[in-house]
Amino acid sequence: MTFGIITHAIHNEHKGEIFAYEPYVREMNLWAKYVDDIIILAPSSSKRPSKIEIAYKHPHIKVIEIPNFDITSFKNTLKAILVIPEIVFSIFKFMNRVDHLHLRCPGNIGLLACFVQMFFSSKPKTAKYAGNWDPNAKQPITYKLQKWLLSNTFLTKNMKVLVYGEWPNQSKNIKPFFTASFSESEVKNVKPKEFTSTLNMVFLGSLVEGKQPLEAIKIAEALSQKSSDIRLDIYGDGPQRALLQQYIIEHKLESIVSLKGNQPKEVIKQSLSQAHFSILPSKSEGWPKAIAEAMFFGVIPIATPVSCVPDMLDSEKRGILLTNDFTADINKLIPLLQDTETLNKISKAAATWSQQYTLERFESEIAKLL
Repeated sequence: MTFGIITHAIHNEHKGEIFAYEPYVREMNLWAKYVDDIIILAPSSSKRPSKIEIAYKHPHIKVIEIPNFDITSFKNTLKAILVIPEIVFSIFKFMNRVDHLHLRCPGNIGLLACFVQMFFSSKPKTAKYAGNWDPNAKQPITYKLQKWLLSNTFLTKNMKVLVYGEWPNQSKNIKPFFTASFSESEVKNVKPKEFTSTLNMVFLGSLVEGKQPLEAIKIAEALSQKSSDIRLDIYGDGPQRALLQQYIIEHKLESIVSLKGNQPKEVIKQSLSQAHFSILPSKSEGWPKAIAEAMFFGVIPIATPVSCVPDMLDSEKRGILLTNDFTADINKLIPLLQDTETLNKISKAAATWSQQYTLERFESEIAKLL
């Protein structure tokens, strides 16, 4: 079987291997076990792989490069108009040559692929919608259009669409799914948390406005001022790093908050083994991998109720939900941080839930799809 992936994830070749964003590649390597050849249609880069990129593991794999584009400005929109016909033609040729199509959505490339795949109704297809599938979520029109196309069984045939969370009134091709980062063998290495002395928090994610890392810092700052012994380590990088660094210096938070930058998986695992809380005041999520990974280690998530997060946290039995009221959130957290009995109960429930979703189970579900 020739397995064809269409994605907006940027790929690069280094020393004969193909690299891309680690969580995505780690997942695709599981799909790769069940196919003979892999062809990827994606934008590419000549940069050296970063700390958060890893290589595909497959003997027969190649990348067909297409231009990247966005419509975030008038100038970029004009460029997009010029390259879109070329990309559409490349997608059409690509779909014609592969045996199984796999679309990665949402994204600009994914949106174009959603239109072109309608001409290949008999070809088996899967799509991974890694964003928020909540029908009531406020999202860009391009996201809503992708969701509509994917769930329209008249226009989209012979496709299974993998989404995060269970939502009412869905078409028959929509399949609730999950993702995984750790194996069954790692469960036995998870030790119970001790909520005494210093409480360690982590923020895992891109330093972008939508993830609200500054809000995470402000929460840690407020809790520290209320006599809680708090430490916050921020893992990730992005355009807001300078802003965060400035805030830390201006408010003299160097002893409380540390910017760790992008780090490999083993460093993150070590941090989670020592952390007590994972904070993610994000405005939008699909399946928040940072939360699910933290819960695997018994780390209590503190997160906003977006996408499937409320279900993951089971009405706060497995974590703490934030609101849009900063003062109310702090007043809610302060007594809870001192209630070790409740914290232990939440931590154990979080670990028990997350440890169901192992790589082995994930791989078995992928095998069924193929």
